[in-house]
Amino acid sequence: MKLDSKVPGGPLQEKWDKHIKDINLVAPNNKRKFEIIVVGTGLAGGAAAASFAELGYNVRSFCIQDSARRAHSIAAQGGINAAKNYPNDGDSIWRLFYDTIKGGDYRSREANVYRLAQVSNEIIDQAVAQGVPFAREYGGTLANRSFGGAQVSRTFYARGQTGQQLLLGAYQAMMRQVHSGKIKYHPRHEMLDVVVIDGQARGIITRDLVSGELCRWEADAVVLATGGYGNVFYLSTNAKNSNVTAAWRAHKRGAAFANPCYVQVHPTCIPVSGDYQSKLTLMSESLRNDGRVWVPRKKGDDRHPNDIPEDERYYYLEERYPSFGNLVPRDVASRNAKMVCDDGLGVGETGLAVYLDFRDAIKRDGKDTISAKYGNLFEMYENITGENPYERPMRIYPAVHYTMGGLWVDYNLETTIPGLFAAGEANFSDHGANRLGASALMQGLSDGYFVLPYTIGDYLAKQEPGKRYGTDHEAFAEAESEAQAQIDKLLNIDGDRTIIDFHRELGKIVWDKIGIARNAEGLKQAIQEIRALREEFWQNVKVPGEKNNYNKYLEFAARVADFFELAELMAEDALDREESAGCHLREEYQTEEGEALRNDEDYSYVAAWEYKGLNGKLEEELHKEDLEFEFVELKQRSYK
Repeated sequence: MKLDSKVPGGPLQEKWDKHIKDINLVAPNNKRKFEIIVVGTGLAGGAAAASFAELGYNVRSFCIQDSARRAHSIAAQGGINAAKNYPNDGDSIWRLFYDTIKGGDYRSREANVYRLAQVSNEIIDQAVAQGVPFAREYGGTLANRSFGGAQVSRTFYARGQTGQQLLLGAYQAMMRQVHSGKIKYHPRHEMLDVVVIDGQARGIITRDLVSGELCRWEADAVVLATGGYGNVFYLSTNAKNSNVTAAWRAHKRGAAFANPCYVQVHPTCIPVSGDYQSKLTLMSESLRNDGRVWVPRKKGDDRHPNDIPEDERYYYLEERYPSFGNLVPRDVASRNAKMVCDDGLGVGETGLAVYLDFRDAIKRDGKDTISAKYGNLFEMYENITGENPYERPMRIYPAVHYTMGGLWVDYNLETTIPGLFAAGEANFSDHGANRLGASALMQGLSDGYFVLPYTIGDYLAKQEPGKRYGTDHEAFAEAESEAQAQIDKLLNIDGDRTIIDFHRELGKIVWDKIGIARNAEGLKQAIQEIRALREEFWQNVKVPGEKNNYNKYLEFAARVADFFELAELMAEDALDREESAGCHLREEYQTEEGEALRNDEDYSYVAAWEYKGLNGKLEEELHKEDLEFEFVELKQRSYK
């Protein structure tokens, strides 16, 4: 396997424009001869499908939900970044690029990140044209607010529903093409495998989740926009349907999986309250604009938070990071929350929470102003906890939220399987070791609207229009047979333990030993425990129901089986990376103040893993894409 990033030469600011100028084009009369499969209907998948169809390609769109509108992009609350500089506070494309590179702790590819910053402004124009109801200032201009890791206000938002509103924009663009006939839309279909013929991706195998039927689909190119793998932890802010299966099955067909150990833990989530929970709830990072994070200075202080005087409150982010305060990046905020709780200063029944307090903001701006900004978020918090955040500080604690790792892609967003592309959270490309808040929506729409429509055309221009192998080809038959064999195996085990029981135990191993902080001993233990639990899973899991109808148990069992394999690779990747970077904190490699300590001499690379087999243990070969920084100076991150 050779990793060729295909980054164009020349000055950073000119790379994308040069690339667009040099790529091959497909004539309009030939576009209708090509078919593209897009798996996933979130921001990246919906935008890509709509864009391809607008250009004249024939598109097939697949999603596991009953509606494209249920894609997990809908859950993003806080906003989307762009370098418009409407507040006139010093923002620019270069500053957005630099903040993103720095926020990712210098572990992302310069050229991809700069392109992301370049097209960010076009995303806002596109969304406004679609009718996305962004918040506006009194004079009518689009409003901005601040997010972590930046000293400018560049985040556009639609109250606390930004992801939902942006998804509706992409959805309406996509459904317009469905009604025109250019997109054939297949809801309630789960991708189980990629079909590779003569070294190129030529289609997929899906399971109709209602009838249980396995289906073969042929195409000239395949795009995976299937989100991240945070649910490997069992408890995360992801929807329960979010999974790694599409990306993992592609990995097992030859697509390299990059940086699996880079998992973002979001600092602003409602804490765990009991073993009955199936997921956690995110409270938007936008709340850190006006909310102040603190804990009591005295251990075991169980007074009502409003009774604790100012001089007995430890505003630890403001004291430790005066330049950024409560708006430090997520990995820094999460790590500090864990540190104060480990020191015995945590609040609530479990001691695993800190306060997010709006007392001063309400006193300064008034309750109506705070309600206008965050009202729906406050209502959500009160509905879940039974506490009124206008009168009592919120309690928050870090939770798994976003995965920076994913399928390795080059500058064209193409994986190591020619013809297979990955977009949005399913790829690894833009965020390095830590994603800045409000950058996920930016990347998903960038990939779907403004990158893939060019780069997939460059790939298709080199293919023979209308060439078909037919779904009766032996590669389709083999892939379907393997998918069916796994389904039959799961149903025939008839063990004693439930799928949820296995998943919950796996999640605890991954959270305890591959969570906010990791160390060599814990990672080695995790690998052994994951292997043992995986072996038991395949001998003792109970999967009720049948294969030829709607069977939610079967869906989840297959996804958990993939999580077992991914979890081992995450631990291997974290163990191999003997440094700390962003969200990847190896306890052996940190400064005296608990900050991540990188080793640029030995680990300034993307870790891209090639699947070699599974026989009791996962067999993977490590390939390295060296990261070269021509335009940014590598230095220790500081938000002080």
